[in-house]
Amino acid sequence: MKKLDNITLIGMPASGKSTIGVLLAKRLGFSFVDVDILIQEKEQRLLKDIIKDEGLAGFLDLENRVNADLDVVKSVIAPGGSVIYGEEAMEHLKFISTLVYLKISYENLKERLENLTDRGVALKDGMTLMDLYEERIPYYEKYADITIDETDVEAGVIVDELRSILEEQFGLTT
Repeated sequence: MKKLDNITLIGMPASGKSTIGVLLAKRLGFSFVDVDILIQEKEQRLLKDIIKDEGLAGFLDLENRVNADLDVVKSVIAPGGSVIYGEEAMEHLKFISTLVYLKISYENLKERLENLTDRGVALKDGMTLMDLYEERIPYYEKYADITIDETDVEAGVIVDELRSILEEQFGLTT
């Protein structure tokens, strides 16, 4: 049976990685790691300011390095939605954790995200939210060990479903 060291939640910005991550960590007795906060603490700047100052490529490079250097055990990890662009980060996260893709519909995403730049979303010039959604979905699907469709489902229900899947796959008894 495969060992469960960490769980990494991947998905679009505002897909609930932090909300679900905190609840899941509590349920499993794991720590919770918000990588966006780690980046902000390391840089002493907000994500939107890092993107503004360093440009998209500079931010993605920083995000890749921070995620690739994570050294945690028994943690639920919530990286930014753009982590999937960092090959080293994704290889490392895949090695140290089970990757769970929190799938959200475009309609739900649009409702949750009103202002992309204020949230520090890594967006290429001229790219729309639909462009971003369509570009990232294949990456999330490629890397995911488990996919949870969270469209119109409350966080607590998602945590229960995910916990049940993890119990089945890893023999967890929490």
